[in-house]
Formats: sequence, C-alpha cells, structure tokens
Amino acid sequence: MKLDPKLLLASMGISAGIVLFVMGLNTGLTGRDATNLPDAIENISPGQGERVLRQSQIIVDFIDGYEATMFIDGIELPTTRLDELVTSGTVPAPGAQIDLPPTAIYDPGNFTISYLPQAGAPIEELKQGEHTGKVKFWLTNQADNKVRVYTWKFYTD
Repeated sequence: MKLDPKLLLASMGISAGIVLFVMGLNTGLTGRDATNLPDAIENISPGQGERVLRQSQIIVDFIDGYEATMFIDGIELPTTRLDELVTSGTVPAPGAQIDLPPTAIYDPGNFTISYLPQAGAPIEELKQGEHTGKVKFWLTNQADNKVRVYTWKFYTD
C-alpha cells in the first residue's frame, strides 16, 4: 500500500491544528482567573481596563466578612455605612427612600463599597482618560485586622 503524500500532509496539518487547539484551551485564562482579583473580592465594576461613562458608579463586591475604604485617583473617599444611616435616626418605613450622602457607601449586608460621582462629592465626575481605583480592605472580625490593598485601572470616554 502506497502512501499518498498529499493525504499524509493534510492529516499532519489537521493533527497539528487539533493539538494547538487543545493546548490553547488548557492555557487560556477566562472568568475569575482572567480578572486576577484577590480571593476576598468577588467582583469590581468597572473592571480592569474597562471604558465607562463619566457618571458611572464604581463598585467593589467582597466575600462575607470584609470592610473597606475606597480611593479614586489617589483621593481617599469618605465612607458612610448604610447601617449607620438607618440606626442614627428613626427607622424608615418599608419602601421609603433614604437620602445617601455624596460619599463612598459601604453596605455591610452585602459587603460592597460603592461610589457614584455627583455634585457635592469629592469627585463630581470622572474626567476623560485613565483612572486608578484602589481599595484597602480587611476582615471585620479578625484579631490582627491585616489591611490589604487592591488597585486597578479603568477609563472614561
């Protein structure tokens, strides 16, 4: 039986393509691995390298048990805890609106810290270009309260 050189070459090419495809699947980073987030952070918005609008909200979502402070472009944002707003005065009626101050808002029920640029806030709008977000975070009920830092960049149009 004589081998056809064209058929042999085509078979080798297909085999090499399959091997490269499988190697690509095994080495590609997707999902959580691609974000390079610390284990304590579930999600950030805007994400690393994302483009957003000037009035976009910045949110960092932690796993249970973490508190944080937020910095945007080197400016430490004052933080208001949602539970302090509710306990500082009368308890709002179900469905009632709460006026939030123009600060970073920490929600201890969801372990999130967020910031919305607005009038009267330390950063009223995100100027066009590159921005650096940073959070300092720590476990709430840990004896050593070791503070960790995560920094990322995002862009506004």
